[in-house]
Formats: sequence, structure tokens, C-alpha cells
Amino acid sequence: MDNVNNVVSSQAASDAVLDIGWRFLLGTLRASVAVGSVAEAVRLAQAAAAACGDDADRHLRMDVRPDRVVLTLQSAEHAAVTGRDVELARAISADINTETHHSVQLLEIGIDALDIPSVRPFWKAVLGYVAEPGADGPRDPLVDPTGQGPAIWFQQMAEPRPQRNRIHFDLCVPHDEALTRIEAALAAGGRLVSDRRAPAFWVLADAEGNEICVTTWQGRSG
Repeated sequence: MDNVNNVVSSQAASDAVLDIGWRFLLGTLRASVAVGSVAEAVRLAQAAAAACGDDADRHLRMDVRPDRVVLTLQSAEHAAVTGRDVELARAISADINTETHHSVQLLEIGIDALDIPSVRPFWKAVLGYVAEPGADGPRDPLVDPTGQGPAIWFQQMAEPRPQRNRIHFDLCVPHDEALTRIEAALAAGGRLVSDRRAPAFWVLADAEGNEICVTTWQGRSG
């Protein structure tokens, strides 16, 4: 890549790491590596940090558990994947087997609103959320500063819809796992509401009409 500090496209990011077990999800590269104990998880986390060297603090986040370590790469400066994040994923995978992994996913909550600027401050305050770096407009998403809770985004309504649930889940999954997840949901009693925007997202509902969107990076800009 010509300039490793530049943000790379979704397609380029996904293609660059697909063969080593990483997946591109919502502006991040993620890998979940199976371990057998907390001690093993700590050793793996130390190896990942060492592979990133001085860039670890600016690019690497880790969730360390007794059965897995979830590795996330994203430029803190850009809140996006850069060429350097791709390089770091390959550096980590040179020392750690990331090809045999747990699946990764990210959950978002979508809130339908007629006047987004009037409701966004409430959700920001009540949840203690913050804006993503460089994205604090009146309609921009909100994120958990601790990295634990799901992101919240706001969908513009054209007219009131009091009869339907105006809060729904968005579940971002690896693009090569979406259809399997959807088939399992349909087999469990769900129904397909719409696939008009697939593979960016499919709208599913449970037996009572509560909706969830299964999303991937594909079919979106970037």
C-alpha cells in the first residue's frame, strides 16, 4: 500500500486479511482466537502487543477471556482501517494462528426518529456515550467510550409510525457468514421482511414482527 497511514476501502481491507482469519466489520479488523486458559490468553495478548510494537496503543484493542482473545485493529486517529492496520494484522498473524477462530460480530441499535437532532442528545447523555472521532454532527452515530456497549445510530423517519417498534437491532457479521446466520434464523421461526438492500443488510423479523437487520460491509460505499 502506497501510504500506510491512509484509510483503505472496505473491499481492500477485507481482501487483504481474509486469508489469515481476520474479518472486516464496521470500520475495524477483527479476529477471535481460541485459547484454553486465562494464562494462555494473557500470553497471546502479550504476543499481539509485541507484534504491533510502538503502534499498539494507537491501533490495537483486545478483549481477553478464558476461552478466547478478541483482537481489534483500527486507527484511533481516523476511526477507520488504514494500511498500517492491515500491516499489523499480518504481523500479528505471523506469530499467532488466527486462521482457526471463533466467529466475530458487532451489534448496533437503530433508533427511528422524526427529529434526530432533538433525540440524539438524550441518548448521548443517558447512556454516557460519545461521538466517534471526527463525527459529532447532530445525526452522527454514538459509541460507548469503554468499547463495551453497542453503537447507536439514528434512522430518519418520513412520517410518524406509532404502530411499529421504532428501535431495532443491527447485527454486523462477516460477509461470508451472513447467509448461514439468516438461514438459521428463518429455520428458528423467523421471516424475511426484505432483502432489497442485500448484501448490505437483510431485514428479518420474529413471529411477532420484532425486527433485526443482519448486515455486512458489502454493498456499502467505502
